[in-house]
Amino acid sequence: MLRGSLLPILVWTGIACFAYFVYIPLVAMVLGGLFALSFIVGFELRRRARHSVRCSVYGALGGVLDKSMAGF
Repeated sequence: MLRGSLLPILVWTGIACFAYFVYIPLVAMVLGGLFALSFIVGFELRRRARHSVRCSVYGALGGVLDKSMAGF
């Protein structure tokens, strides 16, 4: 697990669970899709910069978690 990534993972999971139980499951799926889309874009940008697959996965995940906590 990436160092310092526990809080963003808990925030993403908490918001998705809250949206699932309070609203409709569609809202949680949209949030999951937003996370997945951000991850895929970050992964692709790193692969185009000629990073390894492992580096791209870790970097994309870290980037999504880092940018999602920018407002806190």
